[in-house]
Amino acid sequence: MILTQQLTDVRSTPRRKVLISGASIAGPALAFWLNRYGYAVTVVEKAPAIRGGGYPVDVRGTALEVVRRMGILPRLRDAHIDLRRLTFLDSDGSEVTSLHPHAVTGGVAGQDLEVRRGDLTEALYTAVRDDVEFLFNDSIDTLDHSGHGVAVTFRGGGSRTFDMVFGADGMHSRTRETLFGPEEQFHRYLGYCFAVFTMRNTLGLSHEAVMWNAPGRAAALYATGDDAEVHAFLNFARAEPPRDVFRDPQGRRDLVAEAFADAGWEVPGMLAALREAEDLFFDGVSQIRMPRWSSGRVALVGDAAYAPSFLTGQGTSLALVGAYMLAGCLAHQGYGAGFTAYERDTREFVALNQGLVGQGGATLFPTTAQALEQRNDRLRSLSGMHPAEGEPAHSALTLPEPLRPT
Repeated sequence: MILTQQLTDVRSTPRRKVLISGASIAGPALAFWLNRYGYAVTVVEKAPAIRGGGYPVDVRGTALEVVRRMGILPRLRDAHIDLRRLTFLDSDGSEVTSLHPHAVTGGVAGQDLEVRRGDLTEALYTAVRDDVEFLFNDSIDTLDHSGHGVAVTFRGGGSRTFDMVFGADGMHSRTRETLFGPEEQFHRYLGYCFAVFTMRNTLGLSHEAVMWNAPGRAAALYATGDDAEVHAFLNFARAEPPRDVFRDPQGRRDLVAEAFADAGWEVPGMLAALREAEDLFFDGVSQIRMPRWSSGRVALVGDAAYAPSFLTGQGTSLALVGAYMLAGCLAHQGYGAGFTAYERDTREFVALNQGLVGQGGATLFPTTAQALEQRNDRLRSLSGMHPAEGEPAHSALTLPEPLRPT
């Protein structure tokens, strides 16, 4: 089929109505492309507004081409954090080595982006807000895709029918649970828990991160600029996920404090800040692995379908690429064939990037004294080296060309 005929087919088709659950990264990115391809898009988000702030995220490899095609690359370049130094400390607080971050992350200097999560979500939202309906302070209560459409009831009241529904609602996706059942069957716990929050920049850090390690424990302070606050990060090994504290705010704080009770360096001050932090985020380090990402007229994208964990540094990039691929597959065909093509064309890229998890865990969080010393020796050997040329997995997918705007 020639391009002219494709465009005629897209323009002559009545606008199909779709619902996206989640307005973080995958959701607005998918909304952008589906709107471009002529869909009438609604996004429902349980938060009262687009979430600002948050820890820094990376955009690398194939995902850079996605944001370029969306027209938001210049804005993200302006928001680039430009982390210049990553310093590793031993358990006694002494310096192991100081490196350019790309030597550890596999990024490409001058190309890859690191931006505050809020800067990315705001850029995505701005790109679609005039063309897409957003329903904040609401979420899907029930959905039924047994008929010719998907009947959705909302927790805020009311019901509507859509041609398709997409779950872009994160690792703990309610859409996935409704469609496929309990999370546990797809959840791959990787043996760590972590806490992230902000605190005062008492060390005067600037455009740098400092990480303290002891066997099975890590503490890091991350300064995105010359700000008065830094992102604090505490990670510890644990054989089983502490499911009893995931929904217990005080229990989470107590668990982290217990894990770091005898730690040195700046950790006592971090624990004190943790007790008062209003933006604490706590979770297990995990991946989502599913045999299929769709059922009937409903499909999953981003972390809801294939969260890779922060150990890979690829969660944001997979969300952006997955949204592009899903929308593109649907632009050419109906939901059945489109969902099949989405999985066929995207799964290998997802698998390669999820496979990076072993490298990330071994580099950042060794669990034994011997493994920590071996890790430190490897890091010392990297000092003085030029930044990496990039992980092949980051660019392992060549994007198909998009259709022209309708």
